[in-house]
Amino acid sequence: MTEEVVRLYHPRRDKWREHFAWREGVLIGLTSAGRATIQVLAANEPSMIAVREALITEGRFPPR
Repeated sequence: MTEEVVRLYHPRRDKWREHFAWREGVLIGLTSAGRATIQVLAANEPSMIAVREALITEGRFPPR
């Protein structure tokens, strides 16, 4: 984490695949905007990862 100010991912202006990727149940930020968005939304908190891993086991994740 740095003190640099960066913009967040904007779903209407940005392409998801340019900013994010999935690795199992973990969301990976590919750009500074992606990484900042993941951090601000706490998208990789252990409880969120656990939910995604359960959905993977059920064949319901990642979304298509």
